[in-house]
Amino acid sequence: MIILIIRTDKPEAEIGLYNDKDQLAYEIWQAHRELAETLNRKITNLLQGRTLQEVGGIVVYQGPGSYTGLRIGMSVANALAYSLDCSIAAVSGENWLDKGIQQIMANQGSAIVLPQYDAPARTTTPRK
Repeated sequence: MIILIIRTDKPEAEIGLYNDKDQLAYEIWQAHRELAETLNRKITNLLQGRTLQEVGGIVVYQGPGSYTGLRIGMSVANALAYSLDCSIAAVSGENWLDKGIQQIMANQGSAIVLPQYDAPARTTTPRK
């Protein structure tokens, strides 16, 4: 099974393709403020002749981390999982990649995942 991995919690974004636990491709790049612009293109390039329909699961880093980075990565991961009808696993911690791949391979993924931010959201109080 082809598994797509996504990590966008810091300025250096990471994506990878795995066939079960074997790494097929991996890329780390300085995404900074261009993450939303570059993530989909980087995923397409990473596929190297494969199609998105070959992806059977998605592992995404859940956080904690950058609000905007996590939001972008989670949105892309959730949209791909929905459109491909595949399971998705959101994990955090030092061994996030291994844990996520194990969850996908054991059919313990979800239909949708949510990020874990560094702090609670601060919203502006309505003026009226």
